[in-house]
Amino acid sequence: MDNSSYVALSGQMALRRQLSVVANNMANANTAGYKGEHARFEEYLHKQGPGKDKVSFVIDQASYLDTRQGGLTQTGNPLDIALQGEGWLAYEGQGGQTLFGRDGRMTISAQGDLVTVSGNRVLDEGGAPISIPQGSGQLSISSDGVVSGQDGTQIATVGVFRVDDIQGYDRLGNGMFAAPEELGEAALLPEETTRLAQGFVEESNVQPIVEMTKLMEVQKAYERSSKLSENVDDLRKRTLQTLGQKP
Repeated sequence: MDNSSYVALSGQMALRRQLSVVANNMANANTAGYKGEHARFEEYLHKQGPGKDKVSFVIDQASYLDTRQGGLTQTGNPLDIALQGEGWLAYEGQGGQTLFGRDGRMTISAQGDLVTVSGNRVLDEGGAPISIPQGSGQLSISSDGVVSGQDGTQIATVGVFRVDDIQGYDRLGNGMFAAPEELGEAALLPEETTRLAQGFVEESNVQPIVEMTKLMEVQKAYERSSKLSENVDDLRKRTLQTLGQKP
């Protein structure tokens, strides 16, 4: 395989990666608290030898999380909360694993636990699941996370945490993150500047029109790269045929 084929192949691999990222962003454009992801690519210059030009390849370097604040939508549901700031909510996942996210759509389970709409228990400022006593009535949640019953009795404080290395966390889908296995259990560090808004939900920070434009650009670029590969193959075949016809 010559250099032109390798160059086309590296471009196709990078475009497929970018297509996957953009498609995932679009699929989660309506997921509460979702943070968009972006692929990062770098150029690799290969030295062929003295007196020869360098060959440029594309390398899929990494992807990074867009942590910008999403817009707030008022729901009127007293169990919905939206974060305003850089903090993260914490949840108890399967097997007791600590998960992080910003989806504040909550409900109360049959066992009296404060849970997300997907069933994960919400953790308090100390990392323990929040339980709501029977007869608490309509709950109020203050901007600093204090959960109180209808009679004003304080029940718990919703934990809001700082996750400094969120870019390196495992993405579990639906805007959820978990610490990589090699890092062990995530530390729960309080984030005191983030405010909570009761009766609101934070929207995804994905801009669907922008992502749709990216998607079309990536598809066109992939088609051009595929065409280049086909042209290289055709040229090689014609060259072999011509050489084979010589006496």
